[in-house]
Amino acid sequence: MERAEETPRAPSTAPSARVSIWESVRACGVWGKEVDKAELRRQVVMPLYARRAVAAAVKAKDEAVGVAAAAAAERGEEGEVEVEAAVTPVVVFVNSRSGGRHGPELKVRLHELISEEQVFDLSVVKPSDFINYGLGCLEKLAEQGDNCAETIRKKLRIMVAGGDGTVGWVLGCLTDLYRLKREPVPPTGIIPLGTGNDLARSFGWGGSFPFGWRSAVKRYLSKAATAPTCRLDSWQAVVMMPDGEIKELPYALKKTEPADCLELCQENGTELPEKASCYKGVFYNYLSIGMDAQVAYGFHHLRDEKPYLAQGPVANKLIYAGYSCTQGWFCTPCTASPQLSVRSLVVLNLYNYGSGRHPWGDLKPDYLEKKGFVEAHSDDGLLEIFGLKEGWHASFVMAELIKAKHIAQAAAIKFEMRGGQWNRAYVQMDGEPWKQPLLQEQSTIIEINKVPYPSLMINGEQ
Repeated sequence: MERAEETPRAPSTAPSARVSIWESVRACGVWGKEVDKAELRRQVVMPLYARRAVAAAVKAKDEAVGVAAAAAAERGEEGEVEVEAAVTPVVVFVNSRSGGRHGPELKVRLHELISEEQVFDLSVVKPSDFINYGLGCLEKLAEQGDNCAETIRKKLRIMVAGGDGTVGWVLGCLTDLYRLKREPVPPTGIIPLGTGNDLARSFGWGGSFPFGWRSAVKRYLSKAATAPTCRLDSWQAVVMMPDGEIKELPYALKKTEPADCLELCQENGTELPEKASCYKGVFYNYLSIGMDAQVAYGFHHLRDEKPYLAQGPVANKLIYAGYSCTQGWFCTPCTASPQLSVRSLVVLNLYNYGSGRHPWGDLKPDYLEKKGFVEAHSDDGLLEIFGLKEGWHASFVMAELIKAKHIAQAAAIKFEMRGGQWNRAYVQMDGEPWKQPLLQEQSTIIEINKVPYPSLMINGEQ
C-alpha cells in the first residue's frame, strides 16, 4: 500500500446533481463495450485454487478450512489449477436488497464476468467474515511460502454494490485491519445501487445505477483495477446520555461500556454522568440533528412497514418528498422560537449531500478569507457545519438555488442537548436515523472526533 502522504488527494469540487443522468447514459453502450471480457478476467480474477480457498474459509468461518481447500486444489483434487496471480484481483460485495430488482440481477452478472467465489452477497456474508477469514486465509498461505497468495493479498481491491450505508458498513469493517496491524488495507470502489449515492458521486462512480448496466458493469470492474486511490476522512461519533437506552438502534451506532468512553471524556474535558449509556459509531458523509433526520426516520419506518412502496431510487425520492411536505416545520418560521435560528444542523465531510446537492457551495476566495474558512476536501481533517432553516429553505438549498447557512469548520465537535418542550431529538448518521431521548435535568452529549486512520477509496473519475 502506498504511504498516506503519497496517496493523491480526493477531488476538491463536486459535480452537480444534474450530471448524474449524463453519468448513467455515459456508462452505457460503447463505454462498457470497450472492456474485453477475457482481458478483464485476466486482470481481476484470482487463480482457481486461491478463490476457492477464500470462499471456503469465509463459508466455514475458519481460515484453516481455506488453507486445506488450497492444498486439495494443489494436489489436483479440484482439477486443473491456475497459479498465476491476477494483475489486480477484485472482490465484490453486493447488497442484493439495494437498487430494487437490480441487486439480484447484478450478482448474476458478476458471476458471469468474474467468478462466483469473488462475489459475496451481504445478506449472507458479513464483510467482517471476509476480512477475518478470507483475508486471513490468504495471509496464512503467504506465511507458508505461497507467493501467489501473498501477491493477491497485497494487490486486492474491493468493490461495493450498494448505497452509502452499505459502503460505510464495509469501510468500517476494513478499519479493523489498521487496529490489528494487518495492512495493507484494500482500497474500495463503488457500484451505486442506493438512493442518494453521495459517496459514489464524491469519488467519481456516478449518482445512479446506469441504464445499460450489463455492459457498464465491465467498465466498473476495469476501473476498480486500474484507477488511482485517494483518502477519505472517517469520523467517530460518541453519544453519552443519562441512564436509559436508544430504542430501534440503527446499524451505524453500537452500545458500548461507559468505561470505554471515560478516556475520551478525560481527553476532552467532558464529565461522564454517573449512570451513563454510551454509544459509538463512525460516519463518512454526514451527521445531522433536526428536521432532515426526522424525515429520514419517517421514511425508514414507512419503508419497513410497506416495503412494496420503495422499489428503487426514484420511488424512494418521491416518498421522501411527500413525507417532507407533510411535516409541520415546512412553512413554520423559526421566529416561533426566539432561540431557534435553524431547524437542522448538518455536519458534512463530503461535497455531496442529499443525492448530490452541494449545500456548502463553491465558496469564493475572498469569502473564505472573510469567514476564516479553507477550501473543503474530504481528507483535510475538517468538517463543514451548516444549518437549514424552515422546510422551504431546505428545499431551496436542495434545488441549489441558495446556499445553506454557513456556521463553521471544525476538527472536533461537541453537541450538548437537553429536553424541554421536546423530550426527543432526531439524529442520523449517513442516512441511518434514530430517535434520541432527552431529559430536561441532564445533558445528552454527542462528541465527534476524527478517526486516526483514513479510509482508502478508488477514484473512479480517473
